[in-house]
Order: sequence, then C-alpha cells, then structure tokens
Amino acid sequence: MLMNRTDGKEYVLSLSYGKDSLGCLGAIEELGWPLDRIVHAEVWATDTIPADLPPMVEFKAKADAIILERWGIEVEHVCAMTTYERCFYKPITRQAAGFEDRIGLNRGFPYQKGAWCQRDLKVAALNGRRKKTFESDIIYRVMSDKSKRSGEYHGWPMTKGPICQSQLKTEPLPRAKDTVQYLGIASDEPGRFGQLSDTKVSPLVAAGWTEAMCREWCEANDLLSPIYTTATRGGCWFCHNQGIDQLRILRHKYPEYWSLMLKWDSDSPVTFHPDGHTVHDFERRFQLEDCGMLVAGDRKFRWKQLEKLKKSQEGEGCHESESSK
Repeated sequence: MLMNRTDGKEYVLSLSYGKDSLGCLGAIEELGWPLDRIVHAEVWATDTIPADLPPMVEFKAKADAIILERWGIEVEHVCAMTTYERCFYKPITRQAAGFEDRIGLNRGFPYQKGAWCQRDLKVAALNGRRKKTFESDIIYRVMSDKSKRSGEYHGWPMTKGPICQSQLKTEPLPRAKDTVQYLGIASDEPGRFGQLSDTKVSPLVAAGWTEAMCREWCEANDLLSPIYTTATRGGCWFCHNQGIDQLRILRHKYPEYWSLMLKWDSDSPVTFHPDGHTVHDFERRFQLEDCGMLVAGDRKFRWKQLEKLKKSQEGEGCHESESSK
C-alpha cells in the first residue's frame, strides 16, 4: 500500500519508545512511506516527577538524537495539562456516570470503572498536540500585549485569560481526516488489528514485521529500550498493570517513588489491584522476602501466607518499615 504525497495528508508516527513503535521507523523506511512528524505523549506522575524511570528518560534523549540525525525529524514531546497525581485526587462529582457510590471521594487508582489514566494523560495530550510544550509556550513565552505585565513571562495561565486552552488545545494538528497516524501494531498481533482504519495504519503489518523482528531491528540500530532488560513491556512506574518483578525493582531501586505509591495507596478509595490487593500488601510481601521468610519469584506464593507469616515475623524480630504502616 503506497501513500500518495499529493493527497495533502500529514503522516504522523505515534511513538512510545517501545520496540514496536520504534520498529515502525525501519518498516516505514523499507516501504518507502512518507513520514512528516513523530509525536510522543509524555506522562507526569507529579508536577516534578516523570512517569518514566531515570534510565528510560535517558534513553528517550538518546533515541531522539539518533532519530534526528538519521531521519531529520525532531520528536515532539507533548503532555496533558495535568498529572497522574492530580487526576488521582480529583473529587468525583455527580456528573461522573458510574461512580455514584463514590461521590465526594477522590478517583484513586484508575483500573475500576474506566481507565482514566489513558484517556486523561495520553489521549488528551495527543488530541491537543502542538510543536510547542506547556513549558516553552506558557511558562517562558514573553507577553507582548499592553497589560501591566507586558514583557514578563506568562507564568501560570489562570489569570489574564486562560492561554493554556488557546495555545495548547485549540491549535491542534490538522483534522483527523487530513492526518494518517502510524501505530506500532506488529503483524503477529491480530487481536489489535481492530484499531486500524484508513486514518490509523500500521507500517509493521504492511511490511510483515513481527514483534521479534522489531526487537532485532532496534538492537541493530541502537534503539532498544532499557525497559526490556527487566520487563517485556514498558509503562509508567506507578501503573497498576505492571508485574510483581517491576514493583519489586521499584521498591528496591527507587524508594522515594515507592513511598509515594504507599501514600497514594493510603489515600485511594479503591485498591491498587482489582483483586483487592493493595500497595501495602506488596510492601509486606517484599518485607518478608527481605527477611528471608519468602523467596522472591516463588510461584507457590499465596497471599494468605502473609497473615500466617506475620506471627513468625514478629517472633523472629523481622519488622515492617515505618513507610508500610
């Protein structure tokens, strides 16, 4: 399927920095398809902490430099006008359908009754994407009007007109029908083919590239994310869908992030996992592992063991940390 450069459309790659979305660059090159822009939706845990762990932040900068040098395209990093923490603590109102039993409480963890994290933190950013970012266009752009603040930076946009709306949302990409979005769906992922359409296309499917082929291409081009050294999929460090190994690594290597997770856990009206387990449950499990009373990765582990071992824990002098209480 060849793309016609006279059709007036804009061809945009949605980049996640995973092996499949990066592999799209190789497939697009192989197919001879056009590529005008590359857009990545950044997610922030808080106002100052990104959703990516430090190694991933460094990899993104490295990948951006490689992409710019080889394809001559600067990756556009866009973000929603909010953070995970702000959404987490947003009160539920009567207008929120499906949350009638939690009106007045904060949203809490997002797996129940709609995964707001995807919608509010990624889709919102991509729907309002522009070349400029919140920081460059709002915080540091100098005012040129005749107000008392003429010549000063805009700063936070709540006064003198909400320019965040006009500058970052009402000037999006061309209309959807004028844009073709490239998605990193591999040829051996038929369960995801339903996402494809005339305006959402997978270069990997067209080129017959599998997930394994994408990984090989990324390794050969120095574009394989460090996330694959400890996991099969990337994601936010606070995601409730991450595996036990990722949570264990987070607690051991990034205790400040883990402490924040424990705080959120205490403040959430819903549990971290849909099966009823909390971040504090995982903390207690990891505590027992540290004490040698559980073996990390033991497939025979059962959550009911925690209560049973708690008594032994007390008897042998292995105590929970203050952050887990």
